[in-house]
Amino acid sequence: MTSVWTAEQVRGIAAGPPAAALIPAVEGAARGSLDAGRLYWDMWPLQDADGHRTVLAGRELWMALTAPDRGDPALRHFEAKIHWLERRGDDWFDHGPVLPDRPGPYEREWAGSALYRNGIVTLFFTAAGTAARSGGYQQELWAASAPVGADGWPAFWSAPAPLVTGYGPHYMPADAHEGAPGTIKAFRDPAWFRDPADGAEYLAFTASLAGSASAFNGAFGLARKRADASWELLPPAIHAEGVNNELERAHLVFHAGSYYAFWSTQTSTFADGLGHAPGGLYGMVAGSMEGPWRPLNGTGLVLANPEDAAQQTYSWYVDADFTVCSFVDVLPNDSFGGVPAALLRLTLDGETAGLALERAV
Repeated sequence: MTSVWTAEQVRGIAAGPPAAALIPAVEGAARGSLDAGRLYWDMWPLQDADGHRTVLAGRELWMALTAPDRGDPALRHFEAKIHWLERRGDDWFDHGPVLPDRPGPYEREWAGSALYRNGIVTLFFTAAGTAARSGGYQQELWAASAPVGADGWPAFWSAPAPLVTGYGPHYMPADAHEGAPGTIKAFRDPAWFRDPADGAEYLAFTASLAGSASAFNGAFGLARKRADASWELLPPAIHAEGVNNELERAHLVFHAGSYYAFWSTQTSTFADGLGHAPGGLYGMVAGSMEGPWRPLNGTGLVLANPEDAAQQTYSWYVDADFTVCSFVDVLPNDSFGGVPAALLRLTLDGETAGLALERAV
C-alpha cells in the first residue's frame, strides 16, 4: 500500500520548528584528520543485518562521498567517489576509495548503504552519469561485494553490477543528461533493509513517481529481493505528489515492532505554498512493510536546522541505534563545510520522534 505525504500534513508544521526537533547550531567545520584538499558529504555506516554499526578489526568504518575541492562545491557532484572513513571518537580518517578503479558505463558514485554479513561487505550505491558523456544526471541502482581479509579490510571486489533493469511502471526514469540539483528526477540512494518479521530483504531508495502531473513528485521507492536473488521493483511506500520533489536518502529502521521510513529534503524542493517547511529529516511509521505509513509528529518533521542557519547540515541517515549522521553544508559565513557533522541521537516512541538529550556514541 502506497501512502501519501500530503500538503495538509506539511501545513501543520509550525513557522518555527519545535525545540525537540532543532539541530544544535554549527559554528564551524572541523576537518581534523581528513584530507584538507577534499570535500566530504552524504555519509553512512557499515551496518550489520539488523542495521547496527559494525566494527572490523577494531575499526568503526563508515563510507562517504568525497571529491577534490575545486573551489566551487557544486562541482563535487560530478567527481564523487565513495571513500572509507574510520571514526575514532570525534575524529575521522580517510582510508581511500572503497571500490577499485575499473572501466564501466557510469561516470561517478553517489550515495547508498553498506552491509556486513557472513564475512562479506556489500556496497549498494548509485551509479551516476554515463562514461560516454560527462556531466549527466542519469541514475541507476548498483552493488558490489568483497570478502573481508585477515587484516579486516574487504578485498577482491566483484565487478559492480546493476540491481534492477529499467525503472519499472511505478517510477519516472532518471535518465536525463541535463538538469540542476533539486529539480532533477531521482532513482538513487539504495538503502538495504531486512524485515525482521519474515527475513525478506528490501532496498529503499529515492525516486520520482511515474505518471504524475506535478513537477513535485518525490517518492520513497522500494525493491524486494526474490528467491533467485534478483530484485523486484515494488510500488513506492510513500509519495509526495504535489508536495515535494525529492525524498532524499530514503531508508528504513525497525524499532519496538514499528517500521520507520526516513528521508531528507530541503525547503527549496517543496511545492508553492509550502515554503515554510524547513530543510530537515522527515519520516513516517507503520506497523508492517505494507503500511499504511503515518507521518511522525503528525507532520513528518523529525529534525530541522534552526531558522537562522537553515542549511547548516544536510543528508541525515539514521541507524538502528538511532544515531544520526549528516554533513556540514552551509556555514555562518556562507562557505561550504564539506565535512562530517557531529553525530546526533533520536528518540522514537510510536508516532513521536525528536532529538535525544544524550550525546550519540
